[in-house]
Amino acid sequence: MKKRILSMLVDNTSGVLSRVAGLFSRRGYNIDSLTVGVTADPRYSRMTVVVCGDELILDQITKQVAKLVDVVDIKSLCPEESVSRELILVKVRADAGNRQAIIAVADIFRAKIVDVAVDSLIIELTGNQSKLDAFINLLEGYEILELARTGITGLSRGAEDVRYL
Repeated sequence: MKKRILSMLVDNTSGVLSRVAGLFSRRGYNIDSLTVGVTADPRYSRMTVVVCGDELILDQITKQVAKLVDVVDIKSLCPEESVSRELILVKVRADAGNRQAIIAVADIFRAKIVDVAVDSLIIELTGNQSKLDAFINLLEGYEILELARTGITGLSRGAEDVRYL
């Protein structure tokens, strides 16, 4: 199964997220990751959707989403022609005995310690999925209390295919 990252410029109106997600659910497609945020122009939002499937299914998904009235522009983000990132927050149990070791792991990945409590740390890390997965794997020796991932967001490189409205 292949993974495809779809970057969509959509109208910034109520119900757009519901209509896009509804298209996926009606056709039995799963969304692996979904992020949405307003763009520099408040009339539009950028929606990044990660889906998996064979080439035929991925092409069908792209065509169906492009037909939605609220979708102004859609493009597939190829890894070599785009930049994509994900944010993760991890709360790790940290007592006086293992706090420095956890901080050392965070430093290796250039993660930020964003909260310190008597018995835990919250660590923030931004990067591609493989970097975040490697970080989580190194934390397996410690007790992860909570974990939150934002999902992938991305943009294509360069200015050639930017859609000006």
